[in-house]
Amino acid sequence: MKSVKLGKNISVVEVQQISPQGIWLYACEKEYFLPYQDYPWFKEAKVSDIYNVEILNGGHLHWPTLDVDLELEALEEPEKYPLIYK
Repeated sequence: MKSVKLGKNISVVEVQQISPQGIWLYACEKEYFLPYQDYPWFKEAKVSDIYNVEILNGGHLHWPTLDVDLELEALEEPEKYPLIYK
């Protein structure tokens, strides 16, 4: 017997643009800008790897081929989640 998936995934994540300054990302009905200065993992990444993003548990962004994980909450309130330990 196979289990059938009920409903549809309403959590959406999409890379909208890759610019020389960073990445524009649309997730959970909000738009985010990830500048390379703050998120250097994306600067030298292949375009196909940047577009290969998924959203897990409603607020966890995951780029499997880049081994990068970010929480949407950290993008909304970066001052609470410094990327560099002091």
